[in-house]
Amino acid sequence: MSLQEKVMEAMKAAMKAKDTQSLEALRSVKSALLLAQTESGSKVELSEEDEIKLLQKQVKQRRDSAAIYTDQNRADLAEPELAQAKVIEQFLPEQLSTEEVSKLIEEIIAETGASSMADMGKVMGLASAKLAGKADGKTISTVVKSMLS
Repeated sequence: MSLQEKVMEAMKAAMKAKDTQSLEALRSVKSALLLAQTESGSKVELSEEDEIKLLQKQVKQRRDSAAIYTDQNRADLAEPELAQAKVIEQFLPEQLSTEEVSKLIEEIIAETGASSMADMGKVMGLASAKLAGKADGKTISTVVKSMLS
């Protein structure tokens, strides 16, 4: 079943349950998927990798918004954003823990022979490709910086 079909099924369930927050998040995912499909000018299905990137972007946007609202002491606005992020995350693959990310980055550093912050770009390129969809860029960047400094 494609991501679009899964989202539609979840939307139907949210409508039946009258879950407005989930429905809002799912509608935004559906909209983003349709925009991404029509952007390329064809009705070709998006690759799984593109779908994962799109979902990660949606989750990141909501988390960033929630962080801004929290900084401004607006918990009433932050909570719905975090709830929507949780709904979208259910369509993402299982995320790796920081320890698992650290182990994989250690291997990449050993492979590349990186030893300083000057090699960060090389390590980040490989790590981002290897961990695509399994960890967010911020986590990867933090771990790489701590290991190379």
